[in-house]
Amino acid sequence: MRPFLTLDDLEVEGRRVLVRSDLNVPLRGGKVADDFRIRAAAPAIGRLREAGAAVAVCSHLGRPGGRVDEGLRLAPAAEALAAAGGFPVEAAGDAADGRAVRPGEVILLENTRFHPGETANDPALAAALAEGMDLFVLDAFGSAHRAHASTAGVAALLKSAAGPLLAAELDAFRVLTDGPPRPYVVVLGGAKASDKLPLIEALLPRVDAMLVGGGMCFSLLAAQGVEVGSSLVEPGLLDSLRELTAGKAGGRIVLPVDAAAADRFAPDARFSLVGVESIGEGRMGLDIGPRTAERFAEIIAGAGSVFWNGPMGVFEWERFRPGTAAVAEALAGASAAYSVAGGGDTAAALRLLGLEGGPSHLSTGGGAGLALLEGRALPGVEALSRWAL
Repeated sequence: MRPFLTLDDLEVEGRRVLVRSDLNVPLRGGKVADDFRIRAAAPAIGRLREAGAAVAVCSHLGRPGGRVDEGLRLAPAAEALAAAGGFPVEAAGDAADGRAVRPGEVILLENTRFHPGETANDPALAAALAEGMDLFVLDAFGSAHRAHASTAGVAALLKSAAGPLLAAELDAFRVLTDGPPRPYVVVLGGAKASDKLPLIEALLPRVDAMLVGGGMCFSLLAAQGVEVGSSLVEPGLLDSLRELTAGKAGGRIVLPVDAAAADRFAPDARFSLVGVESIGEGRMGLDIGPRTAERFAEIIAGAGSVFWNGPMGVFEWERFRPGTAAVAEALAGASAAYSVAGGGDTAAALRLLGLEGGPSHLSTGGGAGLALLEGRALPGVEALSRWAL
C-alpha cells in the first residue's frame, strides 16, 4: 500500500486543483529546447482537465534567486505544454494567481522561484499558492527532494495526492532500493566525483559492480596514483576516494583503462586514444576509450538490473560521444535487465542518440532519484503522507 493518496482517490470535478509539475526545461531563443519533462507532465494535467477540474499548474524554472528574471518566465513552457497536451494553456502573471481558473481550463502560474519564499518554504507563499484552491497534486518528481513552498509547503494546507508521474517514478526506484535483480550494476558519470560521493558511499556495499566514467573517473584514478595529465581532478577529494577504493567493497569499482585524451577542452580538439596512464601532461581525458566502453558494455549485458546516471564523456561534442553511446546501446540491448536512467544529461544523451526508449524507466529527476538511492526521504513525498491516514 502506498503511503499517500493518488489521483484515483480524489473527486476533482468542479474543484480547483493546484498541480506542482516539473517544467524546469532548457530554453533557447525564447523557446523550449527540450520538452521531455513537459511531455511527461502533460498527462496528469490533461486528465484533471478532462475530469472537469479547474487546473492551476505551478513550477520553477532555473535559479532566478528570488527575483524576476525576464529570461526565465514560463510563457514558453505554457506554449510547449499546450502542444504536448493538446489543450489550451494560459500563462498567468504571477506564481500565486490561480484563483481565476474555471473548470475545464488550465493556467500556468509564473515561475515560483521569482518569489524569495519558494526555496525557504515560506508559509506565506505556500498560503498564497493554496488560496482559493481545493486540492493539491504533487507530480514533480524532480523537485520532490526539496522542502519548498510549492512542494512540501502547499501539501500541509490542502488535501494532497501524488500525481501519476510521481507515483510511477517512486515505483521504478523502489525496485532498485527494495531488492534489485542481480547482478546489480550502477553506471556513474558526469563531471565531478564530489557530486556523487554520497551515492558511491551508499551504493557500493549493495552493488555487484560500479562502472565509473565521465570527468569524475579521473579523481578516482588519481586517488589510485595514476597520472592523468590535465584531466579534471578534485584534489580535496583524493583522501576520501583513496580510502573508499581501498575498502572491502572497493574492488567492485570498475574504472576506465583507456581514454580519449585531447589537447584542449573544445569540440574540435585534437585527441588520441591512449591508456589512462599515458594521457600525459597538457592533455585531458574527455571520454572513455573503446576498450573501456567494451568492458562496460559486457558487464551491462550480464546485469539483472542497472542504474545509470551521468554521461561517459563530453557527449554534446560528436568526437567525444562514443563512450556514452556504447553505454546507451548496451542498456538498450540488455532486454533481460531492469534498468533505470536518470539525470538531465543522461536523458539528453539518450534522446540525442535516439535511444530514449532504451531503459526500462527514464526518470525525469536527477537529484530526487539519487536521494532515494542514498536512502534519504523526499520531503515533498513525506508531506503527502498526512493525507493518507
